Amino acid sequence: MRLVAEILVGLLAALHVYILVMEMFLWTTPRVRANFGTTAEFAEETKVLAGNQGLYNGFLAAGLIWGLIASDPVGQAAKIFFAACVVVAGLYGAATASRRILFAQAVPGAITLAAALLAG
Repeated sequence: MRLVAEILVGLLAALHVYILVMEMFLWTTPRVRANFGTTAEFAEETKVLAGNQGLYNGFLAAGLIWGLIASDPVGQAAKIFFAACVVVAGLYGAATASRRILFAQAVPGAITLAAALLAG
């Protein structure tokens, strides 16, 4: 179970690095605008805000990566804490911005959190 948890933590970290790149660097591109359902005007007006959101997603990724490389008990605690943070962020995003965030962020976070807890 530990290997499964480690793989899921790594995948969750990669997802948040991908979100970081989209929000910080590609926010105004047609592909990312289509993904988030925004217009060119809205994307341009909100690119600083999106960059800030991307930075926070990077912090989530960094914490998950830290959990993978730190020795236990710190590594295990970091994996659990940052996976829980992903779940909370995903639930908040789903409630306030888009229901899609529930499936793109909260569900993967919850599966990863469950696996990390079971691997404990």
